[in-house]
Amino acid sequence: MTKQYIIILSVVLASVLCLNAQEYRTITDGVEYVRFTRQVRLNDTAQLPTIVYALRIDGMKAALRLVHAKDAAIGLETTSSLAKRYNALAAVNSGFFGMKGNLAGDAAGVLKIDGKLLSEPFKERAACAFSDRSGRMIAAFGNMKWRGEVLLGNAFYFSESVLKILRPFHALSGINHQRDSTDLLLFTPEFHRTTLTNTEGLEIIVENGLVTSLRDSAGSTIIPANGFVLSCSGEARRWAKENVRAGMPLTIVSELEALNPQQTRRFRNAQHIVGGVSLLLTEGAITLTWQREGAAEDFALSRHPRTAIGRMTDGRLLLVAVDGRQIGVSHGMTLQELAELMKTLGATDAMNLDGGGSTTMVLQGAIVNKPSDATGERPVSDAILVFPRSKN
Repeated sequence: MTKQYIIILSVVLASVLCLNAQEYRTITDGVEYVRFTRQVRLNDTAQLPTIVYALRIDGMKAALRLVHAKDAAIGLETTSSLAKRYNALAAVNSGFFGMKGNLAGDAAGVLKIDGKLLSEPFKERAACAFSDRSGRMIAAFGNMKWRGEVLLGNAFYFSESVLKILRPFHALSGINHQRDSTDLLLFTPEFHRTTLTNTEGLEIIVENGLVTSLRDSAGSTIIPANGFVLSCSGEARRWAKENVRAGMPLTIVSELEALNPQQTRRFRNAQHIVGGVSLLLTEGAITLTWQREGAAEDFALSRHPRTAIGRMTDGRLLLVAVDGRQIGVSHGMTLQELAELMKTLGATDAMNLDGGGSTTMVLQGAIVNKPSDATGERPVSDAILVFPRSKN
């Protein structure tokens, strides 16, 4: 047995013994918590400590819910504040988001809350969908894409080929985002009171399926509670001027699809979907998709604080936070190391959520990890909350 093999074997055994030495503590029926230190390998002779916090959740005895800051599609709020407002037992930060400007808190990828799609997938990145079905949490993991279209007139929608013959249509650029120079964006009531747009576009107000008015060169249109606003610029603005009139029927087609067709139905029917970068595990195998998803090499290969969600063979869910950027105390993990950790914890499928200064785990009203920002807990866009089920 070579010296190098002995060193690697010792590191693996040390990690397993370290994990086994830490017993999960029952917080309430169906929710268990553990904190432990895992050694990550710096080189053949040196290791670095990293502190891990994990929640193991029985989906028949506890439920998960995804919520957004300020109860809108934009805005920032700390994970601990969200947990307190909703009286949650536990919480972790979740999706990636924009941090600056009027649209701070806008999801940087797919986001679906309580059955409503607030943001479309970005670059077909990874996503986790979860639902409460018949008293049990069901989760799915995969990469997603989206198609959105605006349809004018009364003709029934059969297929794209028939659609081109029967009625005018235009592709949507996205949902609840900042408008660029050539966009056709959908703004839903969950976004904000108004579209927060400038005056360089045309906006179409739709209520109960009918166009009620068009506003050209006038931004920040009020979004009706019983409808939506379409914000147009560039070529889409010209199309709207030529084709859209007050009083005409207007329909939105918005379809989510998984890159694995077998998962599409589960994603479409999910109550909650949050985007991430990247997948970590698929059916027990380490599956890192960050390169295809367009993530930076430093993001994947350097050690950072991390947050992750996973599903175990028996259906139980894992929420994990990893501290980092604390020299000598907790160094964080690469995506590869995070995938290995999730597998060690028993996950068969898993995904990396937003990390860095956003990584936060709250338990029973207290932050249990140590967020890495010098200013303390970072305000985030959305969080995954854990609730015990009521006992009959």
